[in-house]
Amino acid sequence: MMTMHTDVFDLRKRIYIVTGGAGYLGMKHVEAILEANGRVALFDIDPTVLEKINGLHSKYEKDVKAYVVDITDEKQVTDAVESVMKELGPIYGLINNAANNPKMRETNQKTTGSRLETFSRETWENDLAVGITGAFIMSKIAGREMAKNREGVILNIASDLSVIAPDQRIYRKEGEEKASQLKPVTYSVTKHALIGLTKYLATYWAEEGIRSNALSPGGVYNPNIDPDFMKKLTNLIPMARMAEPDEYKGAVIFLLSDASKYMTGNNLIIDGGRSVW
Repeated sequence: MMTMHTDVFDLRKRIYIVTGGAGYLGMKHVEAILEANGRVALFDIDPTVLEKINGLHSKYEKDVKAYVVDITDEKQVTDAVESVMKELGPIYGLINNAANNPKMRETNQKTTGSRLETFSRETWENDLAVGITGAFIMSKIAGREMAKNREGVILNIASDLSVIAPDQRIYRKEGEEKASQLKPVTYSVTKHALIGLTKYLATYWAEEGIRSNALSPGGVYNPNIDPDFMKKLTNLIPMARMAEPDEYKGAVIFLLSDASKYMTGNNLIIDGGRSVW
């Protein structure tokens, strides 16, 4: 009889790169890795990433380094990956988390820029550059290093909007239907594309021992969310609430660890049931 050992969830000092590491959810992914005994390199275009690791150092007392990197710049990514290998060691895993995710407007702000009819090509190209081209570049450069070692894991952070379309009704304000900011087309397109990239990588590098999966979270609660928006959103969720910030840590550890070592090419959807209703 086979028994499950908790050490399959231990990340065993393995080294993981997390893009968008300075962000709200990105920092939670970093914490999850450290809590499971992994080592982390944070990549972010935001220079504050260098300051944010101070709290991680004092809290976890483990190896974590930060790098200011534009993941749409292949030269910067190449240089940063080489620095990680020099300073921490061989790369075992990658979380493609970085994305442009516009915050829904404050109550009194009006804009039509996110509507499809007025959505600019410049914004389209910038959003796709970060969300999908950046993931491609990171996977290409970090993945080829993992392939040399014949082991590794790539985790793409998608969204429940990788499998469903946004319900624009929850973003509209009464009486402002034509002026309301909506979820932009690029967010859905990017997240759907990440699932395609996930499947491609899973088959492309299977013989090199690299697994590739996606995690599709639902909305994550934070205290600054507009109460009216939150009410509309939770009405679409069978569990009738948004996710707490720490509730994806277990899934991240599972997907990065040996606990999921026979899983590849899949999209793990954790959205409180929204996508099945």
